[in-house]
Amino acid sequence: MFTAINEYIHRFASFSPQEVALFNSLLEHRTVPKKTFLLQEGEVCRFEAFISKGCIRSYYVDEHGAEITLQFAIENWWVSDIASFHENKPSRMFIETLEDCELLILHPDTKESLLRQAPCFERMFRLMVQRNLSRLQERLFQTIATSAEEKYLDFLQRYPTIPQRAPQHQIASFLGFSPEFLSKVRTRLSKK
Repeated sequence: MFTAINEYIHRFASFSPQEVALFNSLLEHRTVPKKTFLLQEGEVCRFEAFISKGCIRSYYVDEHGAEITLQFAIENWWVSDIASFHENKPSRMFIETLEDCELLILHPDTKESLLRQAPCFERMFRLMVQRNLSRLQERLFQTIATSAEEKYLDFLQRYPTIPQRAPQHQIASFLGFSPEFLSKVRTRLSKK
């Protein structure tokens, strides 16, 4: 159950067997069915979840009632609302499973316990946040400075399994397109 997450954490730092055992002991394993809300707008996020199996979507609902996809998360990724989790404030997003999922969850108190008992995990979480920020900056650049075709091709390169796991209208909202415009982009690319 812990093989994937243990391989993941060792990409960021070296940990003793005792530190890894502590980390594993603080994780809650949870099996969650498809179409389950892990978080809804207005709730305080009380988890950081590592995805062992499945696909999850984070999104918000705009003033017109449209769902805007912020993130797709799959195996070996983490999902959370970091601002809500760390600042204990109501979330502005929804986090929903798109498939049956197996998660390993850290709660605020278990994360604090881990960081007190094994401070070396601070480095791992800092590096994860830095990597996430870097990816968010790349996404912002893609949104502002690239054509629709380039955005879609970049999406396919970065997330090759998502088109088989998520509906096209959710992919379109992630890219900032309408479903109809995404269809046109795909048609133009298929003719090239």
